[in-house]
Amino acid sequence: MLAVYTLIAEAESQAHDSSITQIHFHEVGAMDAVADIAAVCLLIHELAPDIIAASPVRVGSGQVRCAHGILPVPAPATAHLLRGIPSYGDQVRGELCTPTGAALLRHFAQFFGPQPLMRVEKIGYGMGDKDFPQANCLRAMLGEDAVSFNCGTGCADNAAMSCSPASDSCPRDAAVELSCNLDDMTPEEIGFAVERLWEAGALDVYTVGIGMKKNRPGVMLCCLCREEQREALTRLFFLHTTTLGIRETEHQRSILHRSVAVQETPFGKVRLKTSSGWQIQRQKWEYDDLVNIARLKKMALPQLLELLEQFQKL
Repeated sequence: MLAVYTLIAEAESQAHDSSITQIHFHEVGAMDAVADIAAVCLLIHELAPDIIAASPVRVGSGQVRCAHGILPVPAPATAHLLRGIPSYGDQVRGELCTPTGAALLRHFAQFFGPQPLMRVEKIGYGMGDKDFPQANCLRAMLGEDAVSFNCGTGCADNAAMSCSPASDSCPRDAAVELSCNLDDMTPEEIGFAVERLWEAGALDVYTVGIGMKKNRPGVMLCCLCREEQREALTRLFFLHTTTLGIRETEHQRSILHRSVAVQETPFGKVRLKTSSGWQIQRQKWEYDDLVNIARLKKMALPQLLELLEQFQKL
């Protein structure tokens, strides 16, 4: 939730040409906006989807009246948040995407485009109050992507469904690596910077010990993110570290599909994480759930894991 509001604050600071500390939330600080952001963050946390895809964003057209007066659609903060994200205007007169919605999309959505090939299991609708020629609604669909369904559960057993490193059905994606070298920050300060990058939605954050000029021991801070996160995370690097420059490297990744299912066990509900693809499938219990059970039952982790493995074989 804080990461979403950080995005909004950064967009507002750009629109007002001022620092984040001087920003005052107006519409996005109202209770209904706070409730919207909190509810979306909570629901996505509970659903824990592997991938969130969204259609190109329809922004509307015309003008909108807000605390700053009458502004063009999309509003300046919305336009800033949608940079790098496919969006379009149309004949609908009105604001169809607010800064709140744009920030949520920017933070959570990994892909923008047509509906991907998937097996839809659940569908939800949210209806707006305003009347437009088109239906004023937002639709969300939850399901399993076709690749996971076809090759994620033992595709090696079926030649027609098997995937290989050269197959398009085996998942790949793109990522950007941001990194810098630091030799004048305390471990506490570096740890704080790492936490801020994680909170902003980085795919991975890590540090590497290095030797720097004048024989100083230093730390390389590295962050992996998606292209649309590059600018926001670069700002966080400059805000929370002493670096004067940040290196950027674009990568293509071969990845495994990931899914999480809740299993009923003799010790209660435990999340089971599954990774699949590339003719590989493996499962792992959620560490946080294991720790909670081990503390409650006063058990050692290896003992608990052994009992869970026996339970799975039943």
